[in-house]
Amino acid sequence: MNDAVNADVVCVASWNADLISRVERPIARGETLMASDFSISPGGKGSNAAVAAARQGARVALIARIGDDDFGRMGMKLWHDEGIDTTHVEQVAGERSGVAQILVYKDGDNSIAVYPGAGTGLAARHAQAAQQVLGSCRVVMASCEVPAEATLEAFRLARDAGAITILNPAPARPLPNELLTLVDVLTPNESELYLLAGAAHTGSVDDAALQLLSRGTRAVLVTLGAAGCRLFQAGKPPVSLPGRSMAVRDTIGAGDTFTGALAAALARGELLAVAMQWANAAAALSVTRDGAIDGMPSSAETAALLGSKFS
Repeated sequence: MNDAVNADVVCVASWNADLISRVERPIARGETLMASDFSISPGGKGSNAAVAAARQGARVALIARIGDDDFGRMGMKLWHDEGIDTTHVEQVAGERSGVAQILVYKDGDNSIAVYPGAGTGLAARHAQAAQQVLGSCRVVMASCEVPAEATLEAFRLARDAGAITILNPAPARPLPNELLTLVDVLTPNESELYLLAGAAHTGSVDDAALQLLSRGTRAVLVTLGAAGCRLFQAGKPPVSLPGRSMAVRDTIGAGDTFTGALAAALARGELLAVAMQWANAAAALSVTRDGAIDGMPSSAETAALLGSKFS
């Protein structure tokens, strides 16, 4: 793919290699705990969401910055294998690609420490260089793992061209109104939602979501883990989807799968209330397998879980 061919979804993407250890339980400060397994796999919220969108049938392009190292080459191979366009991926000699150190516990939950590496240099100029593809796509997505200036510029260009913008605000940090007013769909989990609402917030999920709507974002779609998700839009009653009972292997990448599947559904013209059903189902399937990438389902698998009306 190149700029002469439109992408359905453009991702302002973080990339890192996941270094995953399986341990019995969380590790206390100063404690050493033996791991039962270790693996290295592709990761990064942006890259994960891009792969999820591609597996849901979207044509995907990346805006990213990675190191010209073994982990960077791992990313380029993954994106090539998944049919993702890398025209606007900058590989930088002498810089390390990102790394995430992940502990997966016996119950499938996890803790993650991320070093973004070369991704910290992603800037507005990278979005400007991709203006043509941003101006012709249907959805642009990003996370808080990439510098805000890159996301701001990409979202400005996308909005000017009529594209839908999706922000997964993880890892959570305070967001300026300048950015929130450019977000069509914000996809926090519950803890991220409360952090975004502010330290003084003591209300419910509904109260926190409504506060973010009042600051300019057009929709807040809160992921609630096993409890499903809940959609808030100004002037409309909230819409809830229940979770699905699945055999959980691990939860790595579930939120990224949700965001990527949501983007793919919106890009093919689904209404937001329908797109969230696709995202909810895809995320449920993702927790039944190991790792972020291996857990991401195809569109056919997602349609099968949803039932014939979405096939």
